[in-house]
Amino acid sequence: MTDTASYIDMLRKFGSDLGLPKLNVDELLQAQKKSIDALGQSAKVAAQGAQSVAQKQREVLEAGLREAETLAREYKPLGQMQENIALQTEFARKVFEITVEGARESASTARQSTTDAVKIIQDRVKESLEEIRANVRPGKST
Repeated sequence: MTDTASYIDMLRKFGSDLGLPKLNVDELLQAQKKSIDALGQSAKVAAQGAQSVAQKQREVLEAGLREAETLAREYKPLGQMQENIALQTEFARKVFEITVEGARESASTARQSTTDAVKIIQDRVKESLEEIRANVRPGKST
C-alpha cells in the first residue's frame, strides 16, 4: 500500500468504520484547486494595485521635476527679490498641490486594490464553506 489511491482507500475505510461523514475526494481536490486559483487572483490584483501606485508616484515625481525646471529657468539671481520670492512661492504651492493630489490618488488606488484582493478571498471562503456543507454529510456516499 504505497500509492496514493491505496492511502485514500485506507482513509475512506477508516472513516467509514468510525461512522464519519463520507467525503468525495475528487470534489475536495477541486475545491482546493479553486482556493489556490483564488489566492493567485488575489495576489495578481494586489500586484496590479502596487504597480498603479508606483506609476502614480513616478508621475508625481516627474511633475515636481518639471516645476523645478520651470523655476530654475525663470529664476534670476540678480533680478528683483520680490519676483524671485513670488516664483519660489508659486513653485512651493504647485509642488504641494501635486504631492497632495498624488498621495490622494495613490491611497485611493491602494485601498481599492486591497479591497478587491480581499473580496476575492472572502468570496472563495464563502464558496468553500458552501461546498463543504454540500459534500460532508453523514452517510453521503462517495
